[in-house]
Amino acid sequence: MEAVTAKPRAMSDADLDLAERHRYGDETAFEEIYEQFGAMVYNLALRLSGEPEEAADLSQETFLKVHRHLGGFRGRSSLKTWVYRVALNCCRSRYRSQVAWRERFSSQSAQRFEILADSRRSPEDRAIARSTTQRVEEALAQLKPIFREAVFLRDIEGLSYEEISEVLGQRLGTVRSRIARGRDKLRVLLEVSP
Repeated sequence: MEAVTAKPRAMSDADLDLAERHRYGDETAFEEIYEQFGAMVYNLALRLSGEPEEAADLSQETFLKVHRHLGGFRGRSSLKTWVYRVALNCCRSRYRSQVAWRERFSSQSAQRFEILADSRRSPEDRAIARSTTQRVEEALAQLKPIFREAVFLRDIEGLSYEEISEVLGQRLGTVRSRIARGRDKLRVLLEVSP
């Protein structure tokens, strides 16, 4: 039991140290945060926006907010989940309506999630994989945002249930339920699509 509590505590101390250093004007602290989480934020924004330029803009907006509000970080969650929450909220505010999200997500899916050529796969296999990826992304775009976000964070981003709970600000049971229901709805959508 001691080892389990010691590890998160040490991580929290490092997170708090970075926030404290930033609070007292150490710009290298913010640079460390950007180095740690820059790629993560950009990838999240790219998957949610579908455009590299838009993802770069959302990443910049996210890190401006992180820079501005890092002094308020108190270590109730890990710095990673706090930054994820800021990034997700930036994306949410940019794409408030489900219709705008669905149009943006669906229209870009073929370009955005194009599978890189793999010399070990035949052209037919690559075409099938591309088609499958497109079907999954289009079905994912049809889910209600509360299910889409939970499934996306778990199955695409690979966050733990606990991290998703912190990012979304929901109880663990609610997160598990949303992921299960989202996966069920996704499965139904994939079964009915050609």
